[in-house]
Amino acid sequence: MTTHRSALSNSLRAIGFGAATAVALLTSQSSAFAKAGIRDAEIEKILRGYSEPIFKAAGLDTNAVTVYIINDPSLNAFAAGGQNVFINTGMIMTVDTPNELKGVIAHESGHIAGGHLARGPEAASKAEVPMLIGMLAGIAAIAAGAPDIGMALLIGAQSITQRELLAYSRDQESRADQAGVKYLNATGQSPRGMLSVFDRFAEEEAMSGYRQDPFVRSHPLSRERISALQDLVDKSKFKDKPDTVQELADYAMMRAKLRGFIETPEIVLRRYPVSDRSASARYARAAAYFRGADLDRALPEIDSLIAERPNYAYYWELRGQILVESSRPKEGVPAYRKAVELAPDESLIRASLGAALLATEDAAVVAEAKTHLKRALQDEPDNAMAWYYLADAYARTDDDAMAALATAERYYAIHAFPQAMTFARRAQDKLKEGSNDWQRANDILAIAQAEAAKQDRDDH
Repeated sequence: MTTHRSALSNSLRAIGFGAATAVALLTSQSSAFAKAGIRDAEIEKILRGYSEPIFKAAGLDTNAVTVYIINDPSLNAFAAGGQNVFINTGMIMTVDTPNELKGVIAHESGHIAGGHLARGPEAASKAEVPMLIGMLAGIAAIAAGAPDIGMALLIGAQSITQRELLAYSRDQESRADQAGVKYLNATGQSPRGMLSVFDRFAEEEAMSGYRQDPFVRSHPLSRERISALQDLVDKSKFKDKPDTVQELADYAMMRAKLRGFIETPEIVLRRYPVSDRSASARYARAAAYFRGADLDRALPEIDSLIAERPNYAYYWELRGQILVESSRPKEGVPAYRKAVELAPDESLIRASLGAALLATEDAAVVAEAKTHLKRALQDEPDNAMAWYYLADAYARTDDDAMAALATAERYYAIHAFPQAMTFARRAQDKLKEGSNDWQRANDILAIAQAEAAKQDRDDH
């Protein structure tokens, strides 16, 4: 997780979805923290571990449901735009246990499985999906080096407030509670965490709108609802089942990592003083020292963690990030290579390695960079920044045709359809007609033309 200061930092990867707030990019290819949204390989893996069993119990396709992390300190989580769950960092950093966060995920899964979003008011249903798509595309565009396009998309999306779109009815809330408890029971997990979180929010229901967390405003709460949820918990045979030791350890590390990158270094060091030698404290301090450009302290902290757990890919990833984004890419590349070796299926880390290799300015490693970027794009074809770096790699070998095609893919991924058409045409002019790459450029051109025309009709 890194601040984009170096040449590598100037064009970091797209960062998921964000709330309607100002965008202030902060960090890196595989751990991109921003005011709007976050992507991080380690945190996403932990959240997948929490959510996928619940999604399966809800009868949802785990490949179709996406969990987005929003960099916002308020306590909030919501389902919107079809099969999407959005969780604020404030929620993750405030709730005390994995079971509580699983309860929130189970509740939001209840909204998705119950089709509550599709049954909302007509105005909201029409506005919600364009708002979410616009926010996602805008953030991706800014991160992918197209700030003008990104800000235009964000400004348009910000005209619709979350509260107008996500005010579920009390009946829907109760149904989502019941469904969430059912999913937790089906996966052998306690529903007590859900009750604990919602009981906390119920205390806020009488507060003014200014003081309430967004979750309270968008999810109607009442004492009657809490009482009904208490009855469901009391009937669960798993009500007293605790989180495992490993789950608690992973949760502590996830929260420490978030705090290390999001909170000011001063707050991080007060929360995790140097006298605290726990793994989570050292993780948080490594990030905080790095953000403060204090590598003499950041590297010993992460190295101490690697010494204790040398086969943990995400420690190596952070070490690589610290060095690469501190303008020492040749020193960071070995750490990224080790991370990829340990976690070969993590596309975000592999894309980071590709970017790091290019940052060395060594022509001898461009082919390796291409290999990693292509592999990352096989797993995540809409990774706009991987396309950006792949275009750069092609340009360095004077392959203008493929550089144009990769740039067309990049703009296509962020819904910048006029730009996608421009580069698709350039690619077609240079590629052999009828070849697979020429046909892909033709597909991008055709789809982008149709989408651009649709956007133009919607605008008028």
